[in-house]
Amino acid sequence: MLFCLAPWIVYWVLVGNVPFAAAALVALTLAVAVIAVGRSAGKPWDAFQVGSAAVFLVLTIPALALDDSFNQRWILPLGNAGIFVVALVGALLGKPFARASAAAERPDDVVKTQLFARMAGVLTWAWVAAFAGMTVSSAIPPIADANATILDTQAPLSYVCYWVVPFSLLGAAALASRVLPDRMLAGIDDVARETSFVAYDEATIDELYYLAQQHADREVGPGKEAYNVKVGGMGTPLTGDESRKSWPSTYKVRDKRR
Repeated sequence: MLFCLAPWIVYWVLVGNVPFAAAALVALTLAVAVIAVGRSAGKPWDAFQVGSAAVFLVLTIPALALDDSFNQRWILPLGNAGIFVVALVGALLGKPFARASAAAERPDDVVKTQLFARMAGVLTWAWVAAFAGMTVSSAIPPIADANATILDTQAPLSYVCYWVVPFSLLGAAALASRVLPDRMLAGIDDVARETSFVAYDEATIDELYYLAQQHADREVGPGKEAYNVKVGGMGTPLTGDESRKSWPSTYKVRDKRR
């Protein structure tokens, strides 16, 4: 989670403390670097990372082109709106940005379960709600008070709505990211994992169960073992090689016995 949010964290720290253009350009550079690191590691394009880079590119325009009076009032709400839109679009398109971060901390067999998918969805919507709250809160001062700025530490409306409420919501979302996965994935070892393996068409039932067990053992994480392995009743011929079939199977996971 920290990796994909790194450009935003740097942006929020810098905005108001350095020239607005510098904050936007540094964040844009980091966002591009995050994408480059992911691609160099062979990972697919990440919608949240690409969207974040696009937002910082857009934010650079008013930071460079408009005067400080506008930026002091609107640059923070615009940034918060940007991350909200990016996270919301990803969630609606079925690409929750929290999934990748949560998956990095779980073995592959857990990531493939419906329970994990449900947890990633709930976690993503918690972040979307936090970003929405940050956007609404930070938009109140410039709308309600023509003199409000992100630098104002005297007027409660400014510092509470620009800073206190938004970043309290951000902290709450970060806390949820730590608590929700463990709670929602409690009992995950009792959930049957679905997978498939390849075997020759003429394989006997004993051979199928042996291959299914071997395949399941390769999928489980360190210190775990697969048990209660079951093979589906119908294999699907492989395209271009009807002598072999893909067989569905399920298994459960437990701590490896010593």
